[in-house]
Amino acid sequence: RVHLVESGGGSVQAGGSLRLSCVGSGFTYSRYLMAWFRQVPGKEREGVAVIDTDNTTINYADSVKGRFTISQDNSKNTVYLEMNRLKPEDTAMYYCAATAISGRIHAIPPPDYYGFWGQGLQVTVSS
Repeated sequence: RVHLVESGGGSVQAGGSLRLSCVGSGFTYSRYLMAWFRQVPGKEREGVAVIDTDNTTINYADSVKGRFTISQDNSKNTVYLEMNRLKPEDTAMYYCAATAISGRIHAIPPPDYYGFWGQGLQVTVSS
């Protein structure tokens, strides 16, 4: 079973930066889609960015394009989300997710596509 652990959340002022990390373990298939989601109370979980483990797919939500960068270090089983020029509306719980895949992904699949989730961490951006 895949186990995901996020780290790197916290509080920052608008315009600042944070880097989130997601360390995974228990991978048994040859290829996975790794994703970052976020959620604020009362709203649906929103896909932020995805990357597959062979780097053929990287997609971003329009709201973060040009500000956030997803990357991975397969030697460390770690996916990163570099968040720059943060805005108060980026405030949310951020979650790492993973699922085994075999084909090409052309967007950010919805939450029910993923079989594995981290515990989440809080990112707060103050104005």
